[in-house]
Amino acid sequence: MKIAIAGKGGVGKTFISGTLSRLFANDGFKVLAIDADPAMNLSYALGIASDISSKVKPIAENKELIERRVGKGPIYNIAPTVNDITENFGIVGPEGVMLLIMGTIRTGGSGCMCPANSLIRALIRHITLERKDMVIMDMEAGLEHLGRATIKGFDILLCVVEPGTQSIETAKKIKNLSNDIGIQKVMAVGNKIMQKEDIDFLKKSLNEVGLELIHTIPFDQNIIKADSQAIAPLDLSPNSPAVKAIEGLKENLKMMHR
Repeated sequence: MKIAIAGKGGVGKTFISGTLSRLFANDGFKVLAIDADPAMNLSYALGIASDISSKVKPIAENKELIERRVGKGPIYNIAPTVNDITENFGIVGPEGVMLLIMGTIRTGGSGCMCPANSLIRALIRHITLERKDMVIMDMEAGLEHLGRATIKGFDILLCVVEPGTQSIETAKKIKNLSNDIGIQKVMAVGNKIMQKEDIDFLKKSLNEVGLELIHTIPFDQNIIKADSQAIAPLDLSPNSPAVKAIEGLKENLKMMHR
């Protein structure tokens, strides 16, 4: 199962991605977690110490690797070798989850980013089509990866939303772009739910943009506390309401994939 997790910045994508990765690993899955968000905070949500993750250069910024695999130009290798990158540049975290810090590409008309784009595209194609791992990708807040169609090989795209119009607007854009690149299963997960009215608002708003709300996660002070202490929520409070809700999400996803 290959899962991409997207949504507006601040909705809780990284918390959900990291916790979901570890819970699946606890169930015996071989999990590859990909950090494709410029903030690069997935390591904390996975429980990997910052003194370890901070030493790792994101793939998109590794000029030496990019030049070695893609070339310096003016002619680039559009089919670079990537099958060894995960093992050579990944970090093993708790429960054996492998973290690959992908980074993101700043397009901005900069031609020098073409080699990095080629490497990232080839790497994600390899991960989604050839590797047998369970893959969970924490995407950036915007739509960069969707726009480049690099997540075409994913089975499910989870759009994380919170009760708010801006979150819904982002979800609408994500849904439309996902359809354009052929992702069949695009579903919404509601986070930071405080009351029944929040669920009612999300169901009504998401229905209008063609998205199904498949699960909700309550607002949980433990998650704020974990963030302030830079501790993985699963380590700080494994039985907190939000973590238990993600356990339910994990079971839902397993059932949908059968």
